[in-house]
Amino acid sequence: MTRKYNWKTGCDVEATMSVIGGRWKPILICHLLDGRKRFGELRRLTPNATERMITLQLRELEADGVVARHVYAEVPPRVEYELTEFGQSLKPILIVMQEWGHAFKARRLAEEAEHN
Repeated sequence: MTRKYNWKTGCDVEATMSVIGGRWKPILICHLLDGRKRFGELRRLTPNATERMITLQLRELEADGVVARHVYAEVPPRVEYELTEFGQSLKPILIVMQEWGHAFKARRLAEEAEHN
């Protein structure tokens, strides 16, 4: 997939977002922090994402070297995904995002409780 990003002069945050940006990529990466997962597991863990969207996001992550795809010659075929060593380097970013999200949710719930 071709991206409209200038790798020589673009902003470094933009470079990061070009890899992990999108609604489902950070969530899929987060699930893969726990280890190798089959496609069906990832689909169950992200019920609001369509199968097609999960597939597209995983393909982009694979193309960027973040995710490794393992296909086993079985019937029915078994496909597993895991983070590469490069993908594991995203762990600190995602942990900070999780912590921020947790604090944000707590703040919003407290605000709602005050209004009710």
